[in-house]
Amino acid sequence: MDILVTRKDGVLAIGFNRPAKRNALTAAMYAAMGDALAEGDADAGVRVVLFHGSNEVFTAGNDLEDFLERPPRGEDAPVFRFLTLVAGSRKPLVAAVNGPAVGLGTTLLLHCDLVYAADTARFSLPFTQLGVVPEFGSSYLLPLIAGYQRAAELMLLGEPFDAATAQAAGFVTRVLPASETLAAAWTAAGKLAKLPRKSIETTRALLKSAHREAIVQQLRTEGDHFRVMLGEPAAREAMQAFLEKRKPDFTGK
Repeated sequence: MDILVTRKDGVLAIGFNRPAKRNALTAAMYAAMGDALAEGDADAGVRVVLFHGSNEVFTAGNDLEDFLERPPRGEDAPVFRFLTLVAGSRKPLVAAVNGPAVGLGTTLLLHCDLVYAADTARFSLPFTQLGVVPEFGSSYLLPLIAGYQRAAELMLLGEPFDAATAQAAGFVTRVLPASETLAAAWTAAGKLAKLPRKSIETTRALLKSAHREAIVQQLRTEGDHFRVMLGEPAAREAMQAFLEKRKPDFTGK
């Protein structure tokens, strides 16, 4: 199973489990995660959702070969359904990040309430390098959380950065040794699950209410641009170059 879904003491854990591809995400994986989130949101017994990868990698982001073969064409595509479900979640979201967190592996964290990252974690937002635009409402959320100039540097250059930088940018709660990251996230999720459900959900809703509509709108606007730009020559060249392990040629693109 490329997505592992487990439940324990009110916590629904969604694990990326595709080690041969560094947990790169396919349309089928997005569909499975979307189903798990929808079921968890409707289940009163689920109090918290926890995202995690393996000890070596959180996720390498989208599987570019899968994206080229099955590009998302509309808002009902599995990836956009997943994004909408996360952005609209009523329940607390916790993440444990070990190793690389690329693209959506980083933008997902902007929606989480608690993020525990290993001191060896590496983050990146390589959208401009791939000839596309940010997704998941991140072009709204990252400037909101980190400030404009810091967000611009991370998004426009698209270069990798470490856990200390991510914490300084405001979307990592705590940096820990890699061996302690997942346990810390489970502990925090367990604590949330034991608190009064209505109090937790209402407090979370209040924390997010001022920006919820803007985030949803930005997510849709980004999606409109993203779907168009996937078909642009620059994006096709960047992704093909990545698969062929060569430098892209953006001449005239």
